[in-house]
Amino acid sequence: VQLQASGGGLVQPGGSLRLSCAASGSIFSPDVMGWYRQAPGKQRELVALISNGGSTNTADSVKGRFTISRDNAKNTVYLQMNSLKPADTANYYCNALVRGNTYWGQGTQVTVSS
Repeated sequence: VQLQASGGGLVQPGGSLRLSCAASGSIFSPDVMGWYRQAPGKQRELVALISNGGSTNTADSVKGRFTISRDNAKNTVYLQMNSLKPADTANYYCNALVRGNTYWGQGTQVTVSS
């Protein structure tokens, strides 16, 4: 399974970005897809997950600002990030659970700075 993430970049505080991640290479649709992030000197942490049925799990630090969604027909997960803060600066990694196996995409950098 390959995960191709896109959408990162530089944005000012209060701004918005939308991350996308497409899964390919499997006949099975991911059971769960999501996003983690890792800031310099910190451990990787969960941002949000979504099941193929639409159930979500979102970190308290981003609730009300970030929204995860997915298009099952395209095996693609999205992360809409609003009201971005400098503390959201990190490398964001796409993640997928397919038939009990976990896969990671390459990170996409999000930098929030004025």
